[in-house]
Amino acid sequence: MYLELRFHGRGGEGAVTAATILARAAVLENKYAQAIPNFSAERRGAPVEVYSRISDKPIEKHSQVRNPDAVIVLDYELIKMVNVLDGLKPNGIAIVNSPVKEPLNNVKTYCVDATKIAKAHNLVVSGWPTVNTAILGAVSKSLGIVSIDSISKAIMDHFSSPNIAKANASAAIDAYKETSLCGGPY
Repeated sequence: MYLELRFHGRGGEGAVTAATILARAAVLENKYAQAIPNFSAERRGAPVEVYSRISDKPIEKHSQVRNPDAVIVLDYELIKMVNVLDGLKPNGIAIVNSPVKEPLNNVKTYCVDATKIAKAHNLVVSGWPTVNTAILGAVSKSLGIVSIDSISKAIMDHFSSPNIAKANASAAIDAYKETSLCGGPY
């Protein structure tokens, strides 16, 4: 059995990088993991989906995640454009980058203001806050599938610039601390 995740973001927010770093963090904990990008003609700002699987046993399935255990929303505004809850398993979880603590429908929802955190750490590219590493802190706290220490180590391993790596790892740790349950069935 494995945990299936679906990331919803916009081109340029780093959803692909988030899934890749999450997979690396899982491997650091001797787990099996996949990060599966879903590319078409995306451009900066266009909605994108990325998939991830994490397991204690080898994963034989290699496809898109249609019925995730959790959805991770990197941009709250996407909720108005895309049905981010489509196919979410019963008792599934939503993790949302949002300055407002509002649940998604009747779904257990965790919230963090990853945009604020990214800006605080100067993680801005071409005027766009890059929230991917901050949202990974929220994933670690909400799902408990990988530790924040493994997330931080995977981030440090991912970025070649020590200063950029440290800023991203700090953003993940801050998001971990600030993530809270904001509604839904308990």
